[in-house]
Amino acid sequence: MPFVAIFLIYKCKRRHLAMDKNVEEFLQAHNNFLPIKYSYSSIKKITRNFKHKLGEGGYGSMYKGMLKSGDEVVVKILKQSKAHGQDFISEVATIGRIYHVNVVQLIGFCFEGSKQALVYDLMPNGSLDKHIFIDQGDKFLDYRKIYEIALGVVTGIEYLHRGCDMQILHFDIKPHNILLDKNFTPKISDFGLARLYPTDHSIVSLTAARGTLGYMAPELLYNNIGRVSYKADVYSFGMLLMEMAGRRKNINANAERSSQIYFPMWVYDQVNEGESVEMEEVVEEESKVIKKMIIVTFWCIQLNPDHRPPMNKVLDMLQGDIGKLQMPPKQLIYPRDELVNNDKAEIQLETFSTSSSAHIISTSFPFGDSNNV
Repeated sequence: MPFVAIFLIYKCKRRHLAMDKNVEEFLQAHNNFLPIKYSYSSIKKITRNFKHKLGEGGYGSMYKGMLKSGDEVVVKILKQSKAHGQDFISEVATIGRIYHVNVVQLIGFCFEGSKQALVYDLMPNGSLDKHIFIDQGDKFLDYRKIYEIALGVVTGIEYLHRGCDMQILHFDIKPHNILLDKNFTPKISDFGLARLYPTDHSIVSLTAARGTLGYMAPELLYNNIGRVSYKADVYSFGMLLMEMAGRRKNINANAERSSQIYFPMWVYDQVNEGESVEMEEVVEEESKVIKKMIIVTFWCIQLNPDHRPPMNKVLDMLQGDIGKLQMPPKQLIYPRDELVNNDKAEIQLETFSTSSSAHIISTSFPFGDSNNV
């Protein structure tokens, strides 16, 4: 027994040393652009010894804090990771070099062995999910503001894909990861799953699926659908946009009609047949905005990644004339059954297309040469 205990302690120490070495080498190599490095004692002072907890997730816990300057911040205390500090490296490497109005600003970080923290600007209005769903009460936003937020999110993702010296793929675009400042300007956050690639890499390689079920692109789950690229973020944005347009989650097992359990499928039929989408009463101008967002959604969530537009084209469509937009083929993946247990979900997926064939159907791509987008 003593030998077993010694062996386990040795393995544990070796794993942590490997993580420490990984992160320390990264910090030394990139010290020229990184934000402020705080000691753990400073983190405790900033948060007043972790007095005001804002929330907790799989990544760790969030605390409200205040800098000496008087600026309010959020401190994310990371849980110990099995990925040798990879989540920490991903977040610091991506946000540390980004300065964009629609991306959350990383102020500083702490790395002292197992004690890891990230310090961000505080977003007074919290995350987008608290403001778009009807069941949240009277806090939800009007459609004009939702439309403006959608444009901001598109601009932020486009910057990540094409505006930096490296291509940044987020892999976890969803309402919870869109934060809103005091003016409801959207900020893309949580880069723990993000990856950096050279800008000339149109196809990327991953060893495992990454993202959140319900927003995750199908090619991350199924090899025969298409190769992984920045189009995975386009798909996730499409699923986010549908929830913004519908003011409800895309999957709702408690829907009044079984046809509405998977909302995008039901909405497609309504819009394609010229029917109005059953939402709360809106004026004609808002109805046009909703319909435009829905049509753009269906281009973004096309099954074949090559048929999804890049984010600059998504922005053009959202800002353009709705009369020039056409509905794409009805071709997407939807869940037949869903079993949710806390944070775990088992979903059985089925492919739907306008073709009787089980293979992906080919369709004209309205955004130019799909190989160059």
